[in-house]
Amino acid sequence: MHLNTLDGLFVEQLEDLYSAESQIVQALPKMAQAASSPDLKQAFQLHLQQSQEHIRRLDRVFNALNQSHSGKTCEAMVGLIKEGEEVIRATGDAAVKDAALIAAAQRVEHYEMAGYGAVRTYAKELGYTEAENLLQQTLNEEGETDKKLTKLAEGTFFTSGINREASR
Repeated sequence: MHLNTLDGLFVEQLEDLYSAESQIVQALPKMAQAASSPDLKQAFQLHLQQSQEHIRRLDRVFNALNQSHSGKTCEAMVGLIKEGEEVIRATGDAAVKDAALIAAAQRVEHYEMAGYGAVRTYAKELGYTEAENLLQQTLNEEGETDKKLTKLAEGTFFTSGINREASR
């Protein structure tokens, strides 16, 4: 990898995110199936739809740059998904497993937020306004997903939360 220009870094990081999103799209149905909480299943299914839209947005960014994605593999996401698969295969208390699924999903969300924050900043610096706006949309959605997962874990006024159920 040669990092000689911010443009080159921008494209390299977009390729990494494209790979990460593609891997997430493959993993989320398995996570939804492994969840016992109907709310958690629904959150994973919603994020699957969002991740598919994130891929479409990345395609729009690549098209605007007259670039194609290279098929690069995001090794960090490979590792995060491997950890998530360990949770999926785990046995034991359903609420504890749901709490572990949330933790695995939040690790993924935080990785994505870091990546999208960086490329959004690069787009701004490079004057790619359309890309900046598209990437900001995705960054906002990733943050909202993280907050929803936290609410599921901690509970709300009306529910006790998955973590509390797991501690019983």
